[in-house]
Amino acid sequence: MGIEKISVDAFVAHAKVYPVIDVRSEAEFGHAHIPGAWNLPLFNNEERKIVGTIYKQRSREEAIKKGLEFFGPKMKEMVDFVEEGLHKTNPSNKTLLVHCWRGGMRSAGVAWLLDLYGFKIYTLVGGYKAYRNWVLQILAEKPALKILGGYTGSGKTIVLDALKKKNERVIDLEGIAGHRGSAFGNIGLPKQPTQEMFENKLAAELHSVISSGELKPIWLEDESQRIGTVNIPQDFWLHMRKSDIHFLDIPFEKRLDYLVDTYGKLPMTELKAATERIQKKLGGLETKTAIACLDENNIKGAFDILLKYYDKLYGKGLEKREDPKPLLKIYHSNLVDAEENASCLIQ
Repeated sequence: MGIEKISVDAFVAHAKVYPVIDVRSEAEFGHAHIPGAWNLPLFNNEERKIVGTIYKQRSREEAIKKGLEFFGPKMKEMVDFVEEGLHKTNPSNKTLLVHCWRGGMRSAGVAWLLDLYGFKIYTLVGGYKAYRNWVLQILAEKPALKILGGYTGSGKTIVLDALKKKNERVIDLEGIAGHRGSAFGNIGLPKQPTQEMFENKLAAELHSVISSGELKPIWLEDESQRIGTVNIPQDFWLHMRKSDIHFLDIPFEKRLDYLVDTYGKLPMTELKAATERIQKKLGGLETKTAIACLDENNIKGAFDILLKYYDKLYGKGLEKREDPKPLLKIYHSNLVDAEENASCLIQ
């Protein structure tokens, strides 16, 4: 059916419809990749190292020959992998997007094989490197934002979900980061993505929302720059800090009850470990008291101490903005109720 080289913009647009085949090694793919891509390595980690060494120390021709030794026995297996993937997703599809690191020999080799078998193939000019440049360009954009603020326990994440159901434009930073924020944010969740993968996912979400054609601002939760082990890119975070804050003001006791209900069933050992991680900031006495409460299964007592700490921390974060008052819009609510609070925000 033919092989066609396309730009990163066209590749991203096609990726909404057709599967992306990343032919880089497992390690490269595992570090970061285009969201939703399938990994079909032309060379595994060790093979890539061998071919690369021959290329540098001997010649391009010898490296290609060694690569062909590795490639030949895998051909049928690679075609089978693609067919199995398509059978699970879209059996009638005959179009694939293929890329490697720089759009070189690895993607060319796999593209040749899949084209020979009968697929229509698009390859990415510049490879994954071009995609990363695209990611950085997307993250440098400054769309209109609405920042959802509120002290810990205000249910901001579930409010964002409710806003999305009301056809508001929403990006869930904590969902992309795989972390709920705070020292307790990763309990019960999978390992967080790498920084690069977080950026790829954020750019994909941002591009999807921006390209939807709607003119509404995008709702984001108010976050510190660091979410667990990843950082919101500097320029984008500074843009967030200069955007309007829509602050949910919910009574302490209501928020405390919500946190007990949300986090109280998590493993006690992990709750203790998370509390101990913030000992320096929480203070020795408060940490000791909170741990004692957890030992006695007094979840509410422990969370009372922790919530007061996080309220102070959030307040300091607000104060650090250049001039938060003109940006701050306060919405008073007596309940941690996603539907009711979302409706209040968009009235």
